Amino acid sequence: MTLQQMEYIVAVYRYRHFANAAEQCGVTQPTLSAMIQKLEKELGVKIFERSSQQVTPTAIGKLVVEQAWKVLSRANKIKDIVAEEQHSLNGSFRIGILPTIAPYLLPRFFTKLEKENPGIDFHIIEMKTADIKKALNRGVLDAAIAVRLDELEAFNQTSLYYEQFIAYVAETDPLFNNKNIKTSDLGNEFLWLLDEGHCFRDQLVKFCDLKSATESKSKYSLGSIETFMRMVENGQGVTFIPELALSQLSDKQMRLVRPFALPIPVRDVVLLTTKTFVRHSMAELIIKSVKDNVPQSMLTYNNTEQRI
Repeated sequence: MTLQQMEYIVAVYRYRHFANAAEQCGVTQPTLSAMIQKLEKELGVKIFERSSQQVTPTAIGKLVVEQAWKVLSRANKIKDIVAEEQHSLNGSFRIGILPTIAPYLLPRFFTKLEKENPGIDFHIIEMKTADIKKALNRGVLDAAIAVRLDELEAFNQTSLYYEQFIAYVAETDPLFNNKNIKTSDLGNEFLWLLDEGHCFRDQLVKFCDLKSATESKSKYSLGSIETFMRMVENGQGVTFIPELALSQLSDKQMRLVRPFALPIPVRDVVLLTTKTFVRHSMAELIIKSVKDNVPQSMLTYNNTEQRI
């Protein structure tokens, strides 16, 4: 059993496709298939069920792959330890990021970060929180940009900035005439909300005590803040946007923006790493780059805000 064979079975598990897994691993499909068959023969178990339409892991195969993930993660940690000892800012670095953060934060800093650090091969992957947790634990990600949550206490969470939740209100909605939005105003509103599992949605539902939060979900299964903004702009309901989105809005769109009344709900955007993370030089580079490229007012938490 070799690390290479473990890499191959993890790739097949992730892509559920031998050709795509082989391409990811930089080998031919026959080579990858032969190495996996050799491992199956050595272990005396079938790791994958193969058919013309799909590749699925067997019950024992899932356990084998999960263990292989852990072994590969620990093996890669050796390279990370050496790189950190040498204060190296080279090699690959994989970052997960929430879909409700990526479109508003990445344009601010990421292109500049890549240009200034040509030796680093960054990989950015949009994921929900639950998928980020799994990917960090398996070593698929090196770090993630997410939101501070109690369920993430098993990870290191380094604050990057504090971001307000902002209401976005249709011109035909009664709340359009309000200067700000109270949570009590939202009880009878039609709300455009993300699907469950997006912490942006879950935090708002909890903060605003939105008992009717399932209404939009029962009618519309959508997962994009931008889509909801277009619906509001065309005259229906209320949605919510993150503070960083404001800089991307036109004057016409800014007319639909309404802040929350005090206390203002905010989310603590953090850099997330495992407790065994060792590439601190790389993490500090990312932290500094983010903080240098968001408004200074968002770097501190004040008493008019309520973290949710």
